[in-house]
Amino acid sequence: MRKIIGTVVVLIVIITIGFLWFLESPATAFNDKKTYFTLSDNSLSSQQITQSLKQQQIIKYGWPFQFVLKELHIAKHIKPGKYEVNKDASLLSIIRMLKNNRQASINLVITKLRVKEDLAKLIAKNFSTDSVQVMQFLNSNDSLKEYHVDTATIFTIILPDTYTFYWNTSIRKIFNKLYIADSLFWTKNNRLQKTKEIGLTPTEVYILASIVEEESNIDDERGKIASVYLNRLHQNMALQACPTIKYAMKDFALTRIYEKYLLTPSPYNTYRNKGLPPGPICTPSTKCIDIVLNAPKTNYLYFVAKSDFSGYSHFSSNFAEHNAYAKQYQQALDAAMAKKQKMKGE
Repeated sequence: MRKIIGTVVVLIVIITIGFLWFLESPATAFNDKKTYFTLSDNSLSSQQITQSLKQQQIIKYGWPFQFVLKELHIAKHIKPGKYEVNKDASLLSIIRMLKNNRQASINLVITKLRVKEDLAKLIAKNFSTDSVQVMQFLNSNDSLKEYHVDTATIFTIILPDTYTFYWNTSIRKIFNKLYIADSLFWTKNNRLQKTKEIGLTPTEVYILASIVEEESNIDDERGKIASVYLNRLHQNMALQACPTIKYAMKDFALTRIYEKYLLTPSPYNTYRNKGLPPGPICTPSTKCIDIVLNAPKTNYLYFVAKSDFSGYSHFSSNFAEHNAYAKQYQQALDAAMAKKQKMKGE
């Protein structure tokens, strides 16, 4: 009897050691150096969690993973979120990660956005929420009032940058962080004082910067462009900014603004409406915002692209001079388009 008991004990020890060794051995089902998986529910059972990881091709072996989760009552401690797993991770290391809620951080990289749908898609791509929920939030003045913006000016609290979150961060918490970052931005480098000096509010500076951002990619041109628009604003002249026509038409691929486009009925059409549009036409870089705040003092009221297509512009203080430069550019553009059509025909 003692021999039998001894043998059973030895077998149990061997099986236990073998099982522990198995749990600590590589058990991932993917080939990349690392990958991610998500758990979207807060009350999943051990079986559901195991099935989810199998379906996402994270683990090779389901039953031992489920057994440990169930026997150690770990499932109830697991939070929804996005988790990072390295290749050859063991089942136990994955279980420890889930139990300790070691979620992977998410980098939300905001660059130039033009419409709310772009932002909604970006958030939906990186977080647990979907684009429909984001659009509902962005289109609700009740949701936005705590940030002192409305559905037209919501972009004015969004600065292009990289922000760190977790996958299950709520929409409101995302915007809380964006709002705090924006508020801090305006308190630095004497920006609020500079805003007053040019006779605008931070919101208006942001809107103007969005137009300047779309007008040119050349930084040493942007300051003079900003000065033109500031002069026109202060003289109660229509801005007549071509990028606002593209925005009004929601056609950002336009390369030429024809006369008929200037009749587009929209509050964003700065040919038909004086002053700034009701909201920004993109999310300008912080560099462009600072360019507007530090725009040189000039007497320029007009500018038009140079006929050499260098990306630079001619700046003028009177319409006659501007008109002469504009004709040069139109002639060069017509010639370039005619040449292009001829090459297509050949």
